[in-house]
Amino acid sequence: MADPPGCCHPCATCLLCLYSCQWITAKKEKRKGLRTTKCDCSWFLFLFCVFLFTLVWLYFAIILLNDFHNFNEFIFKQSKLWLDWSLVLLIATAMLITYSAVLLVLALCLQLCGQPLKLHWLHKTLLILTALVVAAAFTGLGIKWAEEWRSARISLQATGPFLHIGIVGGMTLLAWPLASFIYRTRITGLKVFLLLVYCVVMIALYLAPLGITSPCIMEENQLPPKPALVGHRGAPMLAPENTLMSLQKAVDCDVQIFETDVMVSADGVPFLMHDEELTRTTNVQAVFPERAALNSTTFNWTDLQQLDAGSWFLERRPFPTVQSLSAGDRHQATKQRIPSLEQALEAAKQSSISIMFDLRPENHSDYQSFVNATLEVILQSGIPLQQVLWLPDGFREQVKQQAPGIQQVYGRKRLQNEKEPLMHVNLPYQDMSSEEIRQYRQNNISVNLYVVNQPWLFSVLWCSGVTSVTTNACQVLKEIKHPIWLLPSSTYLMIWIVVDCASFLAILWAFLLLKKCSQRRRPAESETDVLLTKINSLMQE
Repeated sequence: MADPPGCCHPCATCLLCLYSCQWITAKKEKRKGLRTTKCDCSWFLFLFCVFLFTLVWLYFAIILLNDFHNFNEFIFKQSKLWLDWSLVLLIATAMLITYSAVLLVLALCLQLCGQPLKLHWLHKTLLILTALVVAAAFTGLGIKWAEEWRSARISLQATGPFLHIGIVGGMTLLAWPLASFIYRTRITGLKVFLLLVYCVVMIALYLAPLGITSPCIMEENQLPPKPALVGHRGAPMLAPENTLMSLQKAVDCDVQIFETDVMVSADGVPFLMHDEELTRTTNVQAVFPERAALNSTTFNWTDLQQLDAGSWFLERRPFPTVQSLSAGDRHQATKQRIPSLEQALEAAKQSSISIMFDLRPENHSDYQSFVNATLEVILQSGIPLQQVLWLPDGFREQVKQQAPGIQQVYGRKRLQNEKEPLMHVNLPYQDMSSEEIRQYRQNNISVNLYVVNQPWLFSVLWCSGVTSVTTNACQVLKEIKHPIWLLPSSTYLMIWIVVDCASFLAILWAFLLLKKCSQRRRPAESETDVLLTKINSLMQE
């Protein structure tokens, strides 16, 4: 095969060396008569599929970042080892996508230069391993973290229009090597098959926006108010979670509700703590090593007050933001202790911030006494009851009778035959569609979704009309004054038409230009073939 204009022999030789792991010059390759076989084509197809597979996993990895702190906590509970596994995930994914992308680019360049696609066995082995690693990652995701599939569906509402443009652009660029291959090969059936598949894919992509929906495709005047912020355990990116410092940082972020978790000590004092064990967020292993694995409710209040609830935050750095804390904040963090519910209510009352909490553990044999102790503290605190939002389902009717002013928040959707209408619901963001959020909003039902950390997710929920979101990143969401993007439907329609037309014209130009180049090469190739035939005949005589 002759090299097309602009493809020099040194470049072709370099591409062959990288792709085939053999130093074969382009001229020597011709003398050896190397050609791309059906097996080589199969390996190229496999390479292309692995690249797409890895690219999809990269998309999922980026989506997972919103919820990865939960995964870090899960790993800590199992192994007692704290590490920001999101960095490991991103580095590994970047290595896999870079490797497969480089190989794919090499293969496409070799095809444009008219060189054989002889993939080395080492690359073949690494590609198979890449496919297995990504398949294992998807399998693990489906088994242990199935709700992230719903997160991916929500993410398409934020990225769908832009993914469409990117995929159309990528498939348009693919027209060049495809046209080059079609004009070189002499197998008619293969030509027809490749053209048919390519045309079907492009037509599907051109019509894809018919199935793309996003709440952010709306007019500017239809945009709902910005959702209120609920501080998940306060402001855990700026201070140790469930501490008074975290509550104050949340107030500084204009958070309207401080979300926390309450447990009750062995001597009946309600205090703030999320985990049933104290190992993650205190120095209990140093102070009470023999009791470190016990449930936090087995400790009395005097013991709990001896624990340091802030130094772990500086040592383990649960979020990257810890590195940017000022010297004053670092010193303040080391002074934090486990706060009682009474202290938290007093701080909330002074800051005019509401407090929403869950009472743990709900399966405790003495749970009713936990409810009674918590209610007693609330009623004695003097905080306006409308500032208290009650999440626990256990003994809810008793709470309504003893403290009717407390706002009842439900962790479920409303039922069809609901006797008492729900006023507040608190659900994972994956559990409600945009249509349900709009319907609840029309029925004056307050919807809070958790945990929302990424601006893209906050923007989608904002466009959907959610009332509030629970977040770890209040300092980030506070600065968002407008959804990341908002497009009127007429503007999106215009973008769709322009992109499709530009893509069609670019593909048409690629095929026509390469056809013209192919026709120019044919006479020279014919003369060369005749000359080689004559030389061969003379040598035989």
